[in-house]
Amino acid sequence: MRKYQEMLKKNIAVAKGLEKADLVFKNARILNVFSEEITLADLAVNNGTIVGSGSYDGVEEVDLAGKYLVPGFIDAHMHIESSMVTPFELARAIVPTGTTTIIADPHEIVNAAGKKGLDYLLNATKQLPLTVFMMLPSSVPATPFETNGAGPFGAADMHPYLDHPRILGLGEVMCFPDVLSGAAEILDKLTLCQHMISDGHGPGLSEKPLQAYACCGIHSEHESTTFCEALEKLRAGFYILVREGSAAKNLDAIIRGLLKKNLPIDRFLFCTDDKHLDDIHQQGHIRWNIKQAIDLGLCPIKAIKMATINTARAYGLKKLGAIAPGYQADLVILSDLGTMQVEQVYQNGRLVDETLWEDQPDHQIDPQLLDSVHIKTLNPEKLRLKLASKNHVIGIVNGQIETCHLLESLPGKDGFFTPNATYNKLCVIERHGHSGNVGVAAIKGFGIQNGAIATTVAHDSHNIIVVGDNDADILLAVNHLAEIGGGYVVVGNHRIIGTVPLTLAGLISLDSGEVVQKKVASLILSAHQLGVAVGVDPFITLSFMALPVIPALRLTDLGLFDVEAFRLIK
Repeated sequence: MRKYQEMLKKNIAVAKGLEKADLVFKNARILNVFSEEITLADLAVNNGTIVGSGSYDGVEEVDLAGKYLVPGFIDAHMHIESSMVTPFELARAIVPTGTTTIIADPHEIVNAAGKKGLDYLLNATKQLPLTVFMMLPSSVPATPFETNGAGPFGAADMHPYLDHPRILGLGEVMCFPDVLSGAAEILDKLTLCQHMISDGHGPGLSEKPLQAYACCGIHSEHESTTFCEALEKLRAGFYILVREGSAAKNLDAIIRGLLKKNLPIDRFLFCTDDKHLDDIHQQGHIRWNIKQAIDLGLCPIKAIKMATINTARAYGLKKLGAIAPGYQADLVILSDLGTMQVEQVYQNGRLVDETLWEDQPDHQIDPQLLDSVHIKTLNPEKLRLKLASKNHVIGIVNGQIETCHLLESLPGKDGFFTPNATYNKLCVIERHGHSGNVGVAAIKGFGIQNGAIATTVAHDSHNIIVVGDNDADILLAVNHLAEIGGGYVVVGNHRIIGTVPLTLAGLISLDSGEVVQKKVASLILSAHQLGVAVGVDPFITLSFMALPVIPALRLTDLGLFDVEAFRLIK
């Protein structure tokens, strides 16, 4: 208490101009998210806190010579695991692009490893030049129609985490049919977190089901793929998270609609959800969402508000998202608002430079997290799919993670499906050492020829998912994943072309970001050389084919799942 009061006294003295600030940015064009003005002034920072703007002197002074100073960007919803690197490596990739805060949902690793996974992420994110908040995963597993690694993560499991200072509430409530039916398990979780924040996940929810979902206190939505869907959810009181990731790209449709309708932007936020390191390297992180919105015609100040103060207000982050006295000094220096070219980043008043990345914190990893792939013996018979007059087929939609539910005649021999370049074979193999289940289906639009692609990243239960045009390559890919402890593998013409080992829970690499990025880029190139359609990210697209809460048709280890009917297809 006394230490805090001494800090306040010092900040008051600096703000009044009686003492020098630790750091002063001279001649800055400061973007004010409250008044939507840009003012030319000095900005004083002390003890990592903004104390005033006007005319100030500092122990350290940085002359910006008219460059722009904007608040650090906030990702409203993302999954650390989707970067496939440790939190340290993720921070090293995104902070230099302007992202200083993320709100992460750890349901990927909790599905695979339970509380051990959550504890690892909380521990590995506590000493980074990146502020990391987390939501408690609400849907572990996402549905009862799949086999995850750790079993259910219920309200009793959540309770010990409620007082953690970086836990904000309940993560995306994916099991929306359970909400609508009033299932006891999800009601227990909503009740536990009733005074906190609850994120939504209701793709396609409309009319009275949407009203029922909203009335449970769920306050955000990141699954809108059209503006009409976003508008209906906005009218129902949701914050709309405008997503632009590596596979799901919804920003164009929503921003165009927002501009056409001339709607207020105060309940629109930006998120990435799932974004690969290679895309982050090429585009940046949340800065890319801002730039895309500006390019579509949104006022730069409003676009930056969507990435800063709007998110801070939505999630109750009282000291983040603005450049004003009392706010944390998370600052981004830009030479131009239109291009959103980031020159420097300050996080909590510290310049983010190479010295911050020299020493990676040593976090203990539970040995069980490094031994997560346990499959039963596979043979070609387990990969067979019986032919009908017409079979259910998963149809890929370019640029989206939704699929089409097709009924088509498949090629075959002796009464069983024979995959080809048009109709690939998709398999999900339980890999947590439980049931040994294998689900098999046909998928259209992936396009691989003379090969197979497999991964242990398969949202959200993270079994092995593999796609190919012949059983020999499919089996080779699956067995190789088991040998390396999980990750990505590409097989072509009966040989291993390349791999990315993800030894931590089958989701995260212990290599540097540069190594992972280089390997993934190489594998993506190899996948496209094998015929994977242009516009299809081979691994991210594949990983979502097992998620039984995104319309319209999915495959789990229990079989084909009709999301709209919410039942397995017999």
